[in-house]
Order: sequence, then C-alpha cells, then structure tokens
Amino acid sequence: MLKWNWKRLSVAAGLSLTLVAAGCGSGTEEGTSGNASVGETVDYTITGIDAGAGVVKSSEKAIEEYGLEDWEVKTSSGGAMTEELGNAIEDEEPIIVTGWTPHWKFAKYDLKYLEDPKGVFGDEEQIKTMVRQGVKEEKPNFHKILDQFAWTTDEMEQVMLSVSDGEDIETAAKQWVDDNEDKVAEWTKGTEKVDGIEVELVYVAWDSEIASTNVIAEVLRRQGFAVKITQVENAMMWKAVAEGEADGMVAAWLPGTHGDLYESYKDQVEDLGANLEGAKIGLVVPKYMDVTSIEDLK
Repeated sequence: MLKWNWKRLSVAAGLSLTLVAAGCGSGTEEGTSGNASVGETVDYTITGIDAGAGVVKSSEKAIEEYGLEDWEVKTSSGGAMTEELGNAIEDEEPIIVTGWTPHWKFAKYDLKYLEDPKGVFGDEEQIKTMVRQGVKEEKPNFHKILDQFAWTTDEMEQVMLSVSDGEDIETAAKQWVDDNEDKVAEWTKGTEKVDGIEVELVYVAWDSEIASTNVIAEVLRRQGFAVKITQVENAMMWKAVAEGEADGMVAAWLPGTHGDLYESYKDQVEDLGANLEGAKIGLVVPKYMDVTSIEDLK
C-alpha cells in the first residue's frame, strides 16, 4: 500500500486539467471584434492548475513562441476553473481556458480549440496504463484486466458528465459498469475471479482520471479484488508505481503531458499501452468568441 502521507485534493475542488482566464467585458462576437483586443477583454491572464502540470508548461511555452509578451499564466485549482468557465458562459463573457479532451465541458458547453499553427501543444495524445514491475507474475488477473482496459472519449465523458451534474463518482462508476456489460466483458475476458487480493491504483485529480480510475476499480472489485485508489499529484503518481508503492495507474498522458515523467521512470514501469486514443490539450474558448487561433491573441 502507499506509504506516503499524501495531502488529498478534494474531488469537488479539483476535477480537471485546465487553465482559466477570468474575463472582463462582453465575450460575444460583437464584443471581441470591437475596439478592445481579446487580451484586453480577459486582462491578458491565463490562470492554471498546479504549476507542474504539462498543460501549464505548454501554455508558458505558447506565450513565448507566439510572442504574447503581455500575457501571464497564473496557477489555480481545477474547481475554480470549472466555476469560472460556467459563470462566463452563462453571461456570455470572454474567457480562455487550456482544456483537454476527454472532458465533460465539451459535452455540456459549445467550445472550440484555438488553432495552434506552431504545434506548441503537440499532436493528439494517448492515455496509457502503467503498472509496476513484477505485477504480472504476482497478480496475473489484475495485470490482464488492466492490459485489456480500453474505452472511448464518448464513454468516458458519460461518467464525467454524470459527476458534473451532481452524481457521486462511485455511483456514476457503478451505473456505467451496469449499463456497459459487453464492454466490461472485453476487459475481463480470459481472467478468473479472485478472493480479496489487494491492489492499489493511483491517479491525479483530473476529471478524466477520476472517471477512469473509479470505473476500472469498480470492475476489479466485482472480480473479487480489494481495491484501494489513492489520489496524488502528477510526479508522485509516477513515483509510486515506479517504486512499487502502488500497483498501477490508468492515467498516463503521453507523449506530451507526462513526457518528462515518462522519461524519468520508463525503465521502472511496464507500459500496457493506450486505454484511450485521441486525447488532446490546447487553448479553448466558447464558440461565441470571435477568435480562431492562438495567433489572434497578439
């Protein structure tokens, strides 16, 4: 089991991997195409989550690469981002977030990615599953279930949207598993039920990883495992699996977001491949904003 005394981040306060800029003034097409520049309407501020997150680093790099000298990236919580985003959209105010797919906000709001002609945020990513060395020999059924775990953006967003609408995450995960027996059967194919074998998964407080970790944990419990899930920060998630303090994670964003952590720990973990294809990060705005590219922020 995980030995460290982690400071838990609350699910209610940290449900996303995004940055948000608080708006000032109107965000309608008329407002953003008038005398005020996009930067002026949002006070040239992009507010982010934890400073070590890959999306924060990419945003800082975008400021440099696109010559946005007046812009600043500030850190914030994921909960604050979702609240600010919702408030801005309700009032049709301008706002810029660095978002990612999959995320429930794309199912709830009309949003668009800003074009990134310089490729600062990279191409589409995969969310991959990593386990500690030796787990295949010690816990073969657990290893095989995680190896076979794979789903789509739409499937993941069903769970995330339920949570954003007020459903408890454990309840939402159980309901999804009940409603998707055929998919779950693909994950458990060729495995046997066990009697209370203890396993631990670690994850970060992003909506996507809260959803995926709770869903696979529910599947494992129904297969007889005694499952513990532990919420930690990005670096600690990788360190826990690499050093054998946790058995695995389904939350590795590659090649970009967790690329530096992967390089640090790739020889100490087993890569089981992608559990979700087509993940993406970048700058996101409501569709009512008259801006299409990061270049337009100059």
